[in-house]
Amino acid sequence: MDSIVKTNFDFKGQTGKYTGKVRDVYFINDKYLVMIATDRISAFDVVLPRGIPYKGQVLNQIASQFLDKTTDIVRNWKIASPDPMVTVGYKCQPLPVEMIVRGYLTGSSWRSYKDGAREICGVKIPDGMREHQKFEHPIITPTTKAEIGGHDQDISKEEIIKKGLIPADIYEKVEDYTLKIFQRGSEIADSQGLILVDTKYEFGLLDGEVCLMDEIHTPDSSRYFYKEGYAEKFAKGEQQKQLSKEFVREWLMDNGFRGQAGQKVPEMTDAKVSEISNRYIELYEAVTGTKFVKTPYDDKVYERIEENIKNMLARLE
Repeated sequence: MDSIVKTNFDFKGQTGKYTGKVRDVYFINDKYLVMIATDRISAFDVVLPRGIPYKGQVLNQIASQFLDKTTDIVRNWKIASPDPMVTVGYKCQPLPVEMIVRGYLTGSSWRSYKDGAREICGVKIPDGMREHQKFEHPIITPTTKAEIGGHDQDISKEEIIKKGLIPADIYEKVEDYTLKIFQRGSEIADSQGLILVDTKYEFGLLDGEVCLMDEIHTPDSSRYFYKEGYAEKFAKGEQQKQLSKEFVREWLMDNGFRGQAGQKVPEMTDAKVSEISNRYIELYEAVTGTKFVKTPYDDKVYERIEENIKNMLARLE
């Protein structure tokens, strides 16, 4: 075994299980969540056929650290991370919008801009901007959360409030928290020689208060550039050296796959899987400034995960 792509546990008090594209979430007594970051990898809303060794550990440990580093800004769902691939936390009532915040004109926002759009999610973008250019101030471009198998849809602040998706007073808090968390993430990235380009956050309500949910600042939800060389590459109109999942999407597109009907996922060779794994580990070490310690995939890996979770849940009783 070199990766974990599926879990099937049965914990005391378990009231349900949700299998996402990457995470397996167990609901405990309708009060707690056990979130296992598997080694599954998705792109274009498709789960790819092979797992990526250590990817789950990378995602879980980065998110866990950033959740701890933002508790002074907003409460979050995390209680503890009892295993390298697991976080246990409170079950929140999710708000039906993802908060995407962008510091630079990159990715889908650049593609829309290049096609003539000068407004994204109700935010006006000035003429004359170039790819990878920094915005004067970070912008928020929310999306509605898709149903399973669907695609997220862009939406403006005004539409969110008008449709009653989030009450105006709560949305204002969420927007404020979004910008403050992004600022904190940007400062931490800067200290590690990186630029936090864009990311997304999910919020919910816990005991009536706004609460930060899910992962934050991982390579699956965020895009990073290397600070060194950014200005020179931008001046020359060259692509930036970046750390994110974008390199996986680019590989797929280069091989004729964009998640559309009839398209086939290119072969994921051992060499390609190893390359992707190494890139995730590289990002972990770049973002956290610490050496990544691999947790082995031995014949007791499932037993270890289950035992660590059970011990944690017992402490919550």
